[in-house]
Amino acid sequence: MSDVSLLDGKKILIVDDEPDILAVLEDLLDMCELVKASSFAEAKTYLESQNFDVAVLDIMGVDGYGLLEIAIQKNIPALMLTAHAFTPDNLVKSIKEGAASYIPKEEITEITEYLVDVLTAKKEGRNPWETWEEKLPTSYFERRWGAAWKDNDKDFWNTFKASLKSRKK
Repeated sequence: MSDVSLLDGKKILIVDDEPDILAVLEDLLDMCELVKASSFAEAKTYLESQNFDVAVLDIMGVDGYGLLEIAIQKNIPALMLTAHAFTPDNLVKSIKEGAASYIPKEEITEITEYLVDVLTAKKEGRNPWETWEEKLPTSYFERRWGAAWKDNDKDFWNTFKASLKSRKK
C-alpha cells in the first residue's frame, strides 16, 4: 500500500471530456488541489499558465497526446487514463511519448496508488514504469487483449524491459 499522504496538497490537472469522470476523480483525489479541464484548449491554457505536480490526461476527446507533449515540455509527469484508447498501440505510444503511467478507466478507483507511484518515482529519480507492471501485470493485459498482445511490438517490449532492468542496477 502506497503512502497516500504524499498526495496531500499536490496540485493536479485532471482532463477528461466526460463530466462524470471528472467528478469521480474529484471525489477520489479530495486531498489534492485539483484543476479540472474538459477540453484540449482549456487544459492547454492551464498547462501553459500554471505549475502542476502531475497531470491526469484522457486520450480520446481531449487530444491527450497533444497535452502530454506540453506536460513533458513543462516537466510535469502525466498519467494517461483512458477507456476507448486502451489498446496495445496506445500503451506503446504513451510510453514512447513520455507518459509516466497508463491505466484503464476501469482502474480509476486505484488512481491514488498510481499517482503516488508516479510522484515517488519522480522524487527518487526512477522510471515510474518500474512499478507500473506490478499494479497491472501481464496477465491483466492478456485477459484484455489476448496472449499475443506484445507480438506486434516485440522489439519495443524487449528494449523497454531491458531498459527498466538496467536502471534498477
